[in-house]
Amino acid sequence: MSFPLDSMMPADPVTTGSIGPVSPLAPELDAEDWRRARAALSVALDPQGNGARASWDNPDSGRGGAFVPAALPYVKDDRVCRDFLAELDLLAERREVTGSACRLSGGEWRIHEVEEAGGKPG
Repeated sequence: MSFPLDSMMPADPVTTGSIGPVSPLAPELDAEDWRRARAALSVALDPQGNGARASWDNPDSGRGGAFVPAALPYVKDDRVCRDFLAELDLLAERREVTGSACRLSGGEWRIHEVEEAGGKPG
């Protein structure tokens, strides 16, 4: 008895791991860290908000941080953008990075540029 090998394979590939870093902020952040950080980023950068600092933490990993808007929102290529400072507590290290994030109306913020606060690209 024979049959094509591809008939035994699932139609969609199953992801068993991730390639590359989960977060554009720091390779140390895992998926849950990034989920929590992304929620704080949305609050901090909200153009309708007051531009206040928004903190996050993950008690399971021990990592956390905060986002602080660094400028007023601006429009770029039909997207709302805002610069920010991110403070990251990465267990044995505290790191600051600056960056910019943009979103289409009603969409999710996406980080476009990140560099260490001292000027070293991240």
